Amino acid sequence: MAPASSAHARSHSLLLLQKLLNPRDAASPLTLVLDSLEQTARPLIAEIAKTKVVFLSFATLKTPRDVEVFVKAAGRDLRTVRNELVAHYPVFASTQGRDKPAQRAVVIIDSLNSLASTDPGSLAVFLSSIITPAVSIVSVYHTDVPVILPRTFNEYEPHPFTMLCHLATAILRLSSLQQEIERQKARNRALEEPEWGLKEGREGAIIGLRTKSKDEDRRGVVIDMELRRRSGRTASEKFILMSPVSPRMAPGSMSLLSDHPVFAAPAADSAGGEAEEEGPESTFNLGLTEKQRRDREGIVLPYFDAQTDIGAGEGGRILYEMGREDDFDDEEDEI
Repeated sequence: MAPASSAHARSHSLLLLQKLLNPRDAASPLTLVLDSLEQTARPLIAEIAKTKVVFLSFATLKTPRDVEVFVKAAGRDLRTVRNELVAHYPVFASTQGRDKPAQRAVVIIDSLNSLASTDPGSLAVFLSSIITPAVSIVSVYHTDVPVILPRTFNEYEPHPFTMLCHLATAILRLSSLQQEIERQKARNRALEEPEWGLKEGREGAIIGLRTKSKDEDRRGVVIDMELRRRSGRTASEKFILMSPVSPRMAPGSMSLLSDHPVFAAPAADSAGGEAEEEGPESTFNLGLTEKQRRDREGIVLPYFDAQTDIGAGEGGRILYEMGREDDFDDEEDEI
């Protein structure tokens, strides 16, 4: 890829993620964030552009920072929760005969696991009812928290997680940069990739990665983005979100995963590339001059005349002319 086109693709990918985290652009009506115990979604949620934030809580007890409206949903009727949410939605202003939202808002759902366990049949209906042209949804789903389905759940219906992945217009899969670096090092050495947390299969306390690494790597979050456009095409890219040392400092920095030195593609050696174009290295010269090439094409292969049909069942004979040095043997001739 040319340097100019590579730089353009890099800028385009970063712009897509920035628009996804900015509710004003309305790039995704329903964004599904997949996190785990090893990497929570807090750093990503903190990077959402500061607009009107409505926090729908299923597991959070205290109101998070920079949240204007805090709505509790645990143990409550979904219709009551929806009515309370809609009451805080932005109003529409009529301009030039068209109704446009005076302000955009984002609804952050801290956990969909509890709703998927208690009422999986109403999950899709509830999410569809709270999405409006002026409101985007950012929902978090914990991939390592088991969903216990009720006994009344039809086994032929899709799993709630499968349905969420189908409804989402954007999926962000989060993982720890420190752990991804260790996995990449194992792949480079053709070793089995290490696992952490529940995937380790150990009994007792869950202990994450504890190795000596840079502070920057510990604050890094790998974002695997899957953005589904209206045309049906999917834009996929992996990013690194570096969280600031203090949450009250400047926002975190974003870059492509391929920009990290551990994940960067090996640079091709120009001298080695020219050598491969010329031909493989050998102890003898494989090249032919023009005269040698003409002489090779003029050589008649042994028994070439036997390949032609010389009539009536005789096309398969082996034609051989004896030389002076050949010793004629009657026994061999009979065989």
